[in-house]
Amino acid sequence: MKPLLVFGTSSDAGKTSIVMALCRIFADLGVRVAPFKAQNVSNNSSVTIEGREISRAQCFQAEAARVEPSYLFNPVLLKSHGNGGVQVVVNGLVHKNQGVAEYYDEMDALKIHVKNAFSKLLNDYELVIAEGAGSPVELNLLHKDLSNTFIAETFEPNIILVADIERGGVFASIYGTLALLAPEIRQNVVGVIINKFRGDRRFFDEGEKIIREKFGVPVLGVLPFLPLNIDMEDSQSLQNYTQRRNAVKLKIAVIATPRLSNYNDLDVLMADDELDVTLIHSFQTLADFDLILLAGSKSVISDLRWLKEQGLFAEIQQFEKAIFGICGGYQMLCEALNDWEGLEADVPSVETGFGLIADTVTYQQSKVLKRGVYSAFGFDVKGYEIHGGQLARYPLFYESEKIAGTHVHGIFDNNDFRTAYFKKLNPAYNGFDYAAYRENTINAFTNMVRENLDLTTLL
Repeated sequence: MKPLLVFGTSSDAGKTSIVMALCRIFADLGVRVAPFKAQNVSNNSSVTIEGREISRAQCFQAEAARVEPSYLFNPVLLKSHGNGGVQVVVNGLVHKNQGVAEYYDEMDALKIHVKNAFSKLLNDYELVIAEGAGSPVELNLLHKDLSNTFIAETFEPNIILVADIERGGVFASIYGTLALLAPEIRQNVVGVIINKFRGDRRFFDEGEKIIREKFGVPVLGVLPFLPLNIDMEDSQSLQNYTQRRNAVKLKIAVIATPRLSNYNDLDVLMADDELDVTLIHSFQTLADFDLILLAGSKSVISDLRWLKEQGLFAEIQQFEKAIFGICGGYQMLCEALNDWEGLEADVPSVETGFGLIADTVTYQQSKVLKRGVYSAFGFDVKGYEIHGGQLARYPLFYESEKIAGTHVHGIFDNNDFRTAYFKKLNPAYNGFDYAAYRENTINAFTNMVRENLDLTTLL
């Protein structure tokens, strides 16, 4: 099959979720399908079976496609660590930390990695569905555009354009994008998807006719707005979460530091109607909460200093109930964080932690990248590790009466551990099957797309 490329008229148009749904639709048709994104910019990453690091979004799409995630699905990953710098991950391994200008200077070399990954997927799978990035017509950056222009010109895939009607100006965004595409790319656009539509679908019949007759491209579907509360691609998407809160047993304060990462650890908590999750972006009193959660951070020492500047550090120190840390948040709970090589904070430094765990953290050049089943907290738990900081005494996890933490991402996805932990905080907590919830959520979103998409034309 000819590969498929999903463009968006803008960022957050819904490309990621639509690629996910298309992966599931084609998988259900018996097609061996793989997702792909040449370059992703996200601090939300996961570990593949090869021991490589890729964006969570492509892992999510692989889950929908029912295939094992691979570093080939996301050959270039950029992880922001502040001050205009990025950590560049190539083929799942850290390449270097550099400024954006330096990154662009290496574009020709990166194109080779992207081309090799995509070519291998074309050989290994019947269909590759690639996701674009942002807008495909940022005219000043076209020669540096790995995810849109490079893939479109190199492999000549069929292209679907996704437009977010909720933003307003949907006709202008579609017309402008089509008009600014290079002719050789424009000719491969097979249709438009109108995304996030609210209200009576019949009110867009005239709009569909306008796009078809005046813009010369068919509308493949008008998709109603349906929030997808799992594996958000960036921290801004956290604002799109909707919580049910039907039978709240526990109130959780999640400390949303500026460099929050791997926030997919929050998905299971926000999906749980027995938990009330509040994101804490600035100082407030925390005494009314039952649990404080310190999640992952792309720059732990910088976020720890931010906590001190905000007054949250002292507020957390005097908190008398449970505190749980994951990865970077786990490291913050220790006595001292030693970055003698300047790997975390750009300059060599030592920072005092909360002192709630009698251990020290040392940052090393090589990351720990592992995935598997761990023995932790008295349970066998599935998860993965991505961290440069190493604890001397408690490398994997720690637990006391009030304080607990671990380097294992996905720890709360494990039903037995999650239920036992929250029952200790409130015996009335019941728990739920998160794996079934994820599968039901993927299927519900996919069914919505399937019902509102012109699959005959697409096929």
